[in-house]
Order: sequence, then structure tokens, then C-alpha cells
Amino acid sequence: MASPGRSLPFFILCGFLFFSSLALDMSIIDYNIRHGQNPEERTDANVRRIYEMWLVKHGKAYNALGEKEKRFQIFKDNLKFIDEHNSVNRSYKLGLNRFADLSNEEYRAMFLGTRMERKNRLGASMGTESRYLYKEGDDLPEKVDWREKGAVVPVKNQGQCGSCWAFSTVAAVEGINQIVTGDLISLSEQELVDCDRSYNQGCNGGLMDYAFEFIIQNGGIDTEQDYPYEAVDNVCDPYRVC
Repeated sequence: MASPGRSLPFFILCGFLFFSSLALDMSIIDYNIRHGQNPEERTDANVRRIYEMWLVKHGKAYNALGEKEKRFQIFKDNLKFIDEHNSVNRSYKLGLNRFADLSNEEYRAMFLGTRMERKNRLGASMGTESRYLYKEGDDLPEKVDWREKGAVVPVKNQGQCGSCWAFSTVAAVEGINQIVTGDLISLSEQELVDCDRSYNQGCNGGLMDYAFEFIIQNGGIDTEQDYPYEAVDNVCDPYRVC
């Protein structure tokens, strides 16, 4: 749990912020200009060369018999998806990253741990919250990029742990804390994974509602520096100091 000396208290609560983790059909998000080729122009040999370079770049090695070929077929499908997407004029591009040998089902099972059962949602029986809805006459900007306003920390990696619920929660709290105080501080997902167990289940999934409630009841949350992320379920350590 967070101790008064090193926790970050929050005195302003602006309702609940709900984040849903959505995945594209293919787990490939980084863009590389070489990945914009017409899929019909790629030969099997060409794809295999790309695959071998990708294996080296990401330090991939498969021990099981036939696993490398199985992963190649998934990689090939993902690369085809990239090429088809990038062949159309869209506002964003796709590319190969370290997840390119995973199927959509495998990616979801490994990395998406949000537990969204409606019956377990806090306030599920309440009426729709209207305070944040657009009202006629509101003078709103066309867009807001909180990265440009300094309210978003650098990209984090949850690893092979279904803790996306903790990352969603922490990102929201980091952002609102920066907006209110002006200080951008990276906070601890691991504290939620280890200590928020009234409903949430660490690397086996959870819900942001309960994580927000945990932070409120706990009086704050530790910083990433004090309680660093390990991507595994550990015993809650209320006195942990790095």
C-alpha cells in the first residue's frame, strides 16, 4: 500500500474514467516505410527474408518442432494485413513489431485482461452520467492531444501479463494529476497488480472501476520508481522502497 511519505494523494476526483482495451484484428502497429508494398508483389522468398530479419531483430527463437514454420504462416498473414492496409490512403500506417508472430486470439489471451462483466461494474445500475456530455453552445476545440500538453508519460510495456486494466487506470490518474498539479509523474501499475485484490485478479485481469476505488481508499498510489513494474503477480508489499 502507499505510505504517506511516498504516495501521491489525490484530492480532486472528477468522476470515473473508463478505458476499454481494443485490439486490431492483427497485432501490428509500428510503421516502417518498407512495409507499404503491394501484397501481390511479395514472393514467398521475399516474405521469408523479412521473417528471418524480424527474428534476428527481436531475438526470437522457437524450440518446439514445427513452431518456426507455424509462426511464419501467422507472420505472413500479419504482413499481408499490413500491406493491404498501407496500400490505401489512410491517416495512419501499420508495420511490424514484436507481436507479428501472434494470431489475434493469442494476442488477446496474452495481453488483454480487462474484465468487463456488466454485473460487476461499479454504478452499473445507475443512470447515464451526463456531466461530460456535449451540450449545445459549448465552445470545444476540434481536438485535444494530451501528449502535446505534457499529460502522458512515455509508452510502457505490460509484458505477458493481463494487466491492461492497471495500465488504463494508472494512465488516467497520471494524466489528471498532471492537469491539476502540473507535475507528470509515472505511477505504479505493479501496486495495483499486487495489492488491488478485492475484485481484480492481477495478471489474470481486472476492471478499472475497482482500481480507481482502490486508489481512493488507499489515499493514493506509489510512483513507478518506488514500486516498479515486474509483469508478474507478487505479494503486496506495503513498505517497498527501491
